[in-house]
Amino acid sequence: QLREFNIALLGKWCWRMLVDREGLWFRVLVARYGLEGGSLRAGGQRGSVWWREILRIREGVGDPGGSWFREHVSRRVGDGSDTLFWTDPWLDGISLRERFGRLFELTMTKSRSVAEMFALGWGAGGGAWEWRRRLWVWEEEMLGECQSLLLDISLQDQAID
Repeated sequence: QLREFNIALLGKWCWRMLVDREGLWFRVLVARYGLEGGSLRAGGQRGSVWWREILRIREGVGDPGGSWFREHVSRRVGDGSDTLFWTDPWLDGISLRERFGRLFELTMTKSRSVAEMFALGWGAGGGAWEWRRRLWVWEEEMLGECQSLLLDISLQDQAID
């Protein structure tokens, strides 16, 4: 039962990282590990044991329970500045990376936020799409499917993610 209690406490820290970004503790973590697209970086070998356990809970890597945190916590997008376009599960609870894996492999902009993609234009012919090479026909169709999902999305300038 001690293990479950520990996991619950670490899960609470994961939750606080999403909702309480004004505290001194968050600024310390940003100074230590850095911020990338609204999420704290993994930190590699520099990470403390506590931090590696937090990441294991957050990402579900190496945990027999899987990624229970990501599977049960969804993100509400406000202005899109703290939500990663490809990797965060912001659209129907699944990441665009999972839904459109081939496009993710080909994009040159894997770490852009939703706000950046929106500002550049994610519609047909928009400047948000940068590819390593020209897309094949079936990949263009996949892009069209992705763009159709984005048609009705509007960001809220006054709301944070």
